[in-house]
Amino acid sequence: MPPSSKSAAGSLASFCPWAAEEGVRVYLRPVGLLPVDAWAKGAAVPLAGGRFAFSSAELIVRRGASVERAYAPLSEIMSWGVERGRAVATRLDRQLAALTRTRAPFAGLDLGRPLIMGIVNVTPDSFSDGGDFFDPSSAIAHGEALLEAGADILDIGGESTRPGSTPVPPDEEGRRVVPVIRHFAEKGAVVSADTRHTAVMRVAVDAGARIINDVAGLRDVGSVKFAATSGTPVVLMHMLGEDPQSMMDRMDYQDAALDVFDWLEGRVESCLAAGIAPENLCVDPGIGFGKTNTHSLHILRHTAMYHALGFPLLIGLSRKGFIGKLSRGEPPKERVAGSLIAGFETLGQGAQILRVHDVAETFQARAVWESLHPAAT
Repeated sequence: MPPSSKSAAGSLASFCPWAAEEGVRVYLRPVGLLPVDAWAKGAAVPLAGGRFAFSSAELIVRRGASVERAYAPLSEIMSWGVERGRAVATRLDRQLAALTRTRAPFAGLDLGRPLIMGIVNVTPDSFSDGGDFFDPSSAIAHGEALLEAGADILDIGGESTRPGSTPVPPDEEGRRVVPVIRHFAEKGAVVSADTRHTAVMRVAVDAGARIINDVAGLRDVGSVKFAATSGTPVVLMHMLGEDPQSMMDRMDYQDAALDVFDWLEGRVESCLAAGIAPENLCVDPGIGFGKTNTHSLHILRHTAMYHALGFPLLIGLSRKGFIGKLSRGEPPKERVAGSLIAGFETLGQGAQILRVHDVAETFQARAVWESLHPAAT
């Protein structure tokens, strides 16, 4: 939780009278989500064009390390913003518009149902399945099995990004993934290249990758320009620090959920300014990347808030360490149940894409979840 936090209930008349001061930031987190039919009946507004709607939100106001929170109906929050001045009202208006806007297809994929991104690690040292699919033929066989199990996207990577992992030279990384990417691209599968290196992005896209999934948020030299000029859809992920080797060294946040939101907002603005089309952006808060278990849980509870960025939201938490630490210390391959419950908690907050190892189990769970939470009628 944030180092300084208060809650408020009832009228917002006296809440944060200083909210219009310079350096103060405001955020909206939808709460009390309703079936999307509540929108059709005029009782709520839709959340990112998906299966849920909302009429209330948590209003969060931050001044330095101090965070104030209040829960109120949207109408009261928006009136509060007008009373605090044009800057506050404009920011709230923009966030509400982003929260309610229907998402365009991403990489040609309709986001009307949650998408399953299956993980193919062509590595000897990934935290969960390192070495299992290091040989290209094994990686291809695994990818085929994931497609058969129901994966909508195959995320193919050649460098482990677990904490403290050894960097892989881009030419070696490219050598690992290109044959696998080419195989599935030629079959017509939607392939994502999991890489933080511009040189690998280039060869991956040349081989047929339709998405760049970058844990570093396009910070490598030339990566933003390449994404803009190639027109390739991109997943921007938050990672603390410059690389996986150092991301766990200094996990210093004022408020992890808000800090990650601000960082992603800044990266989005830079990408748009560089010419990346809005429909080619997706965001990922980076669960576990430079974050303690407490940080990750705090971010997951705020999943709905990230829709205020205005882009599709990808969540990757499959088999991650916090799941075992919250339970009995199970090794990665025994964290399927925890992965499912955490992942579907984020779907219940409107997330559009789950990145997972266990596609068959996720596919089955999604079928039940969709039946429980039907789309608008």
